Amino acid sequence: MAGVKDYINDNVGRNRERIEEHIKEILRLIGENVEREGLLETPARVTRMYEEIFAGYSVDPRDVLGVTFDEKHEELVIIKDIVYYSQCEHHMAPFFGKIHVGYLPSGKIAGLSKFARLVEAITRRLQVQERITSEIADILVEVLKPHGVMVVVDGEHLCMCSRGVKKPGSKTVTSAVRGQFATDSALRSEFLSLIKG
Repeated sequence: MAGVKDYINDNVGRNRERIEEHIKEILRLIGENVEREGLLETPARVTRMYEEIFAGYSVDPRDVLGVTFDEKHEELVIIKDIVYYSQCEHHMAPFFGKIHVGYLPSGKIAGLSKFARLVEAITRRLQVQERITSEIADILVEVLKPHGVMVVVDGEHLCMCSRGVKKPGSKTVTSAVRGQFATDSALRSEFLSLIKG
């Protein structure tokens, strides 16, 4: 199965010329000369960047989990430190960090790389960190039907670091718990301990 980066965002591709014209207009409106050498190719470059950073719109996150496998393993599985990049839907500014996923299989597992593909499909859109966290947990519950899922996301948001309150280095941490993770504090503690190790 092709990775999310291999997908072309159909909306951007179909509307490439219009997007480039809008980028030119934005440059003009902020006072730039769109005819100067350094900006001649900027609208096309920005459009190509949009194809990449918004590639998640052309993918159903449920599909990227692909084939699942029947497996009797029902102990904790953790995939940690999955790096992600996304765009804040409020300012269209980047945010990025790491995602940690833990789940208790109930007879069905997914290939480990599929978790990274799931993260890509969800984060490569206009997003908020809270939604990313919940969507990953909910899709895993829906597709794998595990005994429980826990997702922890940390993020550094440039809309907070480079503008507004300008607090670089500040981090946001969100979590989502489903199934046994919601009722078993020892299980949550084990997960949190292992992702810190």
